Amino acid sequence: MKYQARKKALVLLADGTIFYGKSIGIEGTATGEICFNTGMTGYQEIFTDPSYFGQMMVTTNAHIGNYGINNEENESESIKISGLICRNFSFTHSRVDSDSNLYDWFEKHNLVAISDVDTRALVSYIRDNGAMNAIISTEIDNIDELKKQLAETPNMEGLELASKVSTKEPYFVGDENSSIKISALDIGIKKNILRNLVKRGAYVKVYPYNASFEEMSDFNPDGYFISNGPGDPEPLVEAQNTAKEIIERNLPLFGICLGHQVIALANGISTYKMHNGHRGINHPVKNLLTGKGEITSQNHGFAINREETEAHADVEITHVHLNDHTVAGIRMKSKNVFSVQYHPEASPGPHDSEYLFDQFIENIKKAKVEA
Repeated sequence: MKYQARKKALVLLADGTIFYGKSIGIEGTATGEICFNTGMTGYQEIFTDPSYFGQMMVTTNAHIGNYGINNEENESESIKISGLICRNFSFTHSRVDSDSNLYDWFEKHNLVAISDVDTRALVSYIRDNGAMNAIISTEIDNIDELKKQLAETPNMEGLELASKVSTKEPYFVGDENSSIKISALDIGIKKNILRNLVKRGAYVKVYPYNASFEEMSDFNPDGYFISNGPGDPEPLVEAQNTAKEIIERNLPLFGICLGHQVIALANGISTYKMHNGHRGINHPVKNLLTGKGEITSQNHGFAINREETEAHADVEITHVHLNDHTVAGIRMKSKNVFSVQYHPEASPGPHDSEYLFDQFIENIKKAKVEA
């Protein structure tokens, strides 16, 4: 068996706290904002989700790697997390349709990962003390140098990361003969969002993070979409201006996660950094329009200001997170615009919220009839 290197490794938090573990065999050092995901499945989708760019992932599920990797289940073209911290790492896997094991996949992407960490204690510490930068390393004998590297890691607040994960050139997805055309702003888009739009008969043109309204309207779309993505939404001024132009013209617009925050900012509603964010596939949300509950997939470290949203004359809160009552969805009263803070494409996760894609398509069809 080639996985023999089990060097000691550590997690060093920005406040100086240290947790020890073992390397899975890929030596090195990695930095980023530490966060945790409570999902029991879907680690591959999590690791390739562009929204996690620049973040160190702690998985609360005790076993990672036990069902291997399937190349069809990536949410982007590469691993997006900065590093992995887990309890038990499985070098062997058991799954009929797996393409490889997790170790070989990590080695291919040179991802630093450490296991045998007391993740329950680490997650408890993050919950109490909040999200912060961290460094993981197999170089455990030079703490001072690691502290220096960690101090040079930029804070997530104020950090623009959409440009790091967005497409460089526009591209098309779906059937070019479709009757519904959508322009999508890629600020970290997941593949399953595009699959859900295409499944509902849409032909989608995906644009880079800084595309203007004029560029996106050249496609002559029937509707517009703003995607999920990493980092702080406030520096995304170009995306906010594009959203303002779409809203001003009352064109169908749907936003998810970071896109939801961009739409809020375009309406003058501020955002803020959360204590430790929401990341998992079991978050309860209430739809205030129907009174129904939804179990949702979530991944965000920022949220929109609830008081400002409630005070806004033209914005209505449609969904609320039941754990902390943060805003989980909004719609505009006089415009064909709505957005949610969670992931209705739910990859990984439950499918309770897929109706939101149907709602978007219906909004587009109604707008076409009225045009």
